[in-house]
Amino acid sequence: MLSVLTVNAGSSSLKLRLLDGDDRLAGEEELDATRGHADAGELAAALGRLGGADAVGHRIVHGGMRFTRAVRLDGGVVEELRALTPLAPLHQPAALDALAAVTAALPHLPAVACPDTAFHAGLPPAAATYALPAEWRERHGLRRFGFHGLSHAYAARRAAELLGRPEDGLRLVTCHLGAGASLAAVRSGRSVDTTMGFTPVEGLVMATRSGSVDPGLLLWLVQQGGHDVDEVSDALEHGSGLLGLAGTADMREVLCRAGEGDQAAALARDVYVHRLRALIAGMAAAMDGLHALVFTGGVGEASAPIRAAAADGLGFLGVAVDEAANAAAAPDAEISADGASVRALVVRAREDLEMARQVRAVLAG
Repeated sequence: MLSVLTVNAGSSSLKLRLLDGDDRLAGEEELDATRGHADAGELAAALGRLGGADAVGHRIVHGGMRFTRAVRLDGGVVEELRALTPLAPLHQPAALDALAAVTAALPHLPAVACPDTAFHAGLPPAAATYALPAEWRERHGLRRFGFHGLSHAYAARRAAELLGRPEDGLRLVTCHLGAGASLAAVRSGRSVDTTMGFTPVEGLVMATRSGSVDPGLLLWLVQQGGHDVDEVSDALEHGSGLLGLAGTADMREVLCRAGEGDQAAALARDVYVHRLRALIAGMAAAMDGLHALVFTGGVGEASAPIRAAAADGLGFLGVAVDEAANAAAAPDAEISADGASVRALVVRAREDLEMARQVRAVLAG
């Protein structure tokens, strides 16, 4: 199989991973970057250390309604992706800047865009549609897009392997819990519901993002509270979530301070867990039941207290975790309690493996 270089651009870093033809990690580099733009000399040196690849896969946050699967990159595709920037103004430019830099360094390698929204492109209309005027929905293409699709797709496929079951008929809730966080209801390997929507702000409480907020409250802040739209937008993205509740965006610090009696941190923990439990139950309801609950992402993989707190409120679904297994879990692992009717797993986030799979499928097609 082809060896694939995966490119994952964030707001302050550029992560490069090289997977060989057997999906073994042959090398990785992480560069400081602003909006995905790394120093050209440092990028060239990093690519030299990684060695040769047969193809490149780029994580693109937003594929819009046009790109519902991975697609081979050319000038026209890049321009269409750039036109989607207003839908993800904080994320899309970083990915496209990284794409341009890597393409300049490796101009002869075939490259594929792997949209993070693509996994959710087939959401049923009931899950994808906002109850807004039809004219608005049609004119602006308003719908629930969902995000973290590469992570959810990999976690669901890996969970099926760990459970020793085919994906067909399997009902999973995958919990991508990191600085950004979202859930997906995955039935037979397909996303049928998710918590993020038109933007990555909807849904769970996150590190600095609010999650779902009454839109009427936001209108009140602008119309009556003396706040302008830019101020509210910035607060929703960068000043809310755990940071807004506890003064820190780090879940480890939140839990430590809550354990020491800090009331703001305890409230942040409790709000986070309350929303997490409620939305997991909602995802299970979207599939009429649940076979397994899957935790992934930085918090999902590392925070046994959050996994335990989520499970404690979901016993009515059949979820229960073993205290010792949960405390000792290192991904990939099962943490289910004996006799639990719903299995619980911790899976390491490997967006790179999902990207490599998609790159090979596109180039073989």
